[in-house]
Amino acid sequence: MASAVLTDQALDTIFRTARTANGWQDKPVSTELLRQIHDLMKFGPTAANSCPLRILFLQSQEAKARLKPFLMESNIEKTMAAPAVALLAMDMQFHEHLPFLFPHTDAKAWYAGNDALIAETAFRNSSLQAGYFILAARALGLDCGPMSGFDAAGVNGEFFADGRFKVNFICNLGYADHSKTFGRSPRFGFDDVAKVL
Repeated sequence: MASAVLTDQALDTIFRTARTANGWQDKPVSTELLRQIHDLMKFGPTAANSCPLRILFLQSQEAKARLKPFLMESNIEKTMAAPAVALLAMDMQFHEHLPFLFPHTDAKAWYAGNDALIAETAFRNSSLQAGYFILAARALGLDCGPMSGFDAAGVNGEFFADGRFKVNFICNLGYADHSKTFGRSPRFGFDDVAKVL
């Protein structure tokens, strides 16, 4: 059975008219909607079904205040105003779950004791899952403000002190105040970045 092609409206929502949000309406994001994001993004592929992404959602002002000291100055106001802030982290012991996630072979043995492979796999695949996260959030009507302007060591020390999880990047979530949204920046054309052999 062939996959269905999304409508132009859906493609606009997820890609063409979507923008990085820099300001927010005063409109809450429910925990149920956060669950719905996860319930979509979890189906995206990862190596050996490793699923290393871990998400810590900050919704209360108290939780966001703990994050504030570790943000670049230009990211503070919009993050404190965001209805929800997702710390998108990677589980550095993701391979411990492979007997459940990838049961048809001993994939855990591929990683055990190989710290370099663990780090590479965790980073690459949590980044993939974080991309799925953004697409799922957009598909469910939310705007996203992903960012990497923060002190990762500080965030890890504050929120993931046992060292098992390490933050990859942060994504603000909510309903954008489009008066603060930048226009679309240029993008490369196909022939600038792709070649068919």
